[in-house]
Amino acid sequence: MITSLEMRALEVNSEAFGVSTLLLMENAGRSVKDEVVRALGDVKGKTVYAFVGHGGKGGDALVAVRHLVGEGARAVVFLLGENKHKDAVFNLSAIRELDYSVKLVEVKDVEQLTPVEGDVLIDGMLGTGFSGKPREPFRTAINVFNRSKGFKVSIDVPSGIDSDTGEAPGEFVVPDLVVTFHDLKPGLAKRGFNVVVKGIGIPPEAYIYVGPGDLLTRVKKRDMKSKKGAGGRVLIIGGSKTYSGAPSLSALASLKTGADLVYVASPENTANIVASYSPDLIAIKLKGENINPKNLEELKPWIEKVNVVVIGPGMGLEEETVEASKAIVEYLKEKGKKAVVDADALKAIKGARLTKDFVITPHAGEFKIFFGEEPSQDPRERITQAEARARDCNCVVLLKGYFDVITDGERTKLNKTGNPGMTVGGTGDTLTGIVATLMAQGIEPFYAAAIGAFVNGLAGSLVYSTVGNHFTPTELVAEIPKVLQNPVEAFKKKAYIRVLD
Repeated sequence: MITSLEMRALEVNSEAFGVSTLLLMENAGRSVKDEVVRALGDVKGKTVYAFVGHGGKGGDALVAVRHLVGEGARAVVFLLGENKHKDAVFNLSAIRELDYSVKLVEVKDVEQLTPVEGDVLIDGMLGTGFSGKPREPFRTAINVFNRSKGFKVSIDVPSGIDSDTGEAPGEFVVPDLVVTFHDLKPGLAKRGFNVVVKGIGIPPEAYIYVGPGDLLTRVKKRDMKSKKGAGGRVLIIGGSKTYSGAPSLSALASLKTGADLVYVASPENTANIVASYSPDLIAIKLKGENINPKNLEELKPWIEKVNVVVIGPGMGLEEETVEASKAIVEYLKEKGKKAVVDADALKAIKGARLTKDFVITPHAGEFKIFFGEEPSQDPRERITQAEARARDCNCVVLLKGYFDVITDGERTKLNKTGNPGMTVGGTGDTLTGIVATLMAQGIEPFYAAAIGAFVNGLAGSLVYSTVGNHFTPTELVAEIPKVLQNPVEAFKKKAYIRVLD
């Protein structure tokens, strides 16, 4: 089954990967025609009434009408208001030209709607994005549709039914047949409708690869009434007497992804350097030259404050730091905190069993250390291997590489955004900051990891499109908002290769 959110993501991703939504609409409408012919036989000389609403479902109905009149039917289309869906507008233009075989009635007043008698009635009114009670003119139109005579066909979901829940607090269409697309909708499974599922040409790539649809449907716009903290609070534990840049890059990426508050906890001298990078960063000074087990007590109040904790960037592998990493991770598990484990902390806790609230982000070398085996060079074997290891550690694995594998052991996505310039040190640190912030904003770890890899790679591609290989991770950070604001446009500048040749 597939939810309305997932279906919308697939449609956007399909277009991004070269299969246009106009083509999907054409396939959908034609499949409705095919099912009508299958049910009724020859439609030549038969009368079709189509009730057409807003959005893609209305466009599907218009395509179905065009194909039915192409096989000899005569049609009347009740247009229930203005449709601004680009593909539906395209198909409405075609219908306007078919004035011999199609009568177009633009409904200005519900008094125009009265029960009709025909051979076929097509419900193209309210689609998968609908919930609640239908408003006018749809309330009256649904009532008239139900009282009319003819073989009643609903497109995708009967109008008035919530496609995800099956709920219908108001009027809803009672059809003879539902033609739904790609996969069964959960709401339909809860009803006793006669349903047929039709493929409309969505390619597998739209699902397996992370695309702009995943971002657009899951990363929500900020509400005007939002309060401080709505964008998430993130704590980054990292840095050492040698490395101060890594945790700073994670923090800056987190801020650019939309976190409201980002804290960086580092050894005292390192924290002073971190604070000097930007006034936007809140530096927490931990006692000692390196992060050590005693720091856990200092960290507990900060861990309590935040939604997500990042541990690992630039921490180093001093003996005391390794012990601290183990203790901090155990505390995070005990408290049920969401976390991203990266870099040195990943090495320190090798072989650990975590929770579904954890994301680990190993490159090939870290994968070998953590799991005790090298990732396969064969792409398909690499995917299967990552899935198995995700089940072993009971967490989300984001295996970085020229293509990324994101898996929780049950679900898997691949990401192929990025470019050769991203071998520069620091791009993994920006990735952890992005993933952590998406988790802090309420996106489940699996999708946060997948979308995070997508955003990080596209931000790098925007820089790569202007300067080639010669860029720094701070330049990548600056491009993150552009990707979040318009992922479809950013995706056009992708610099990826074929993964599964």
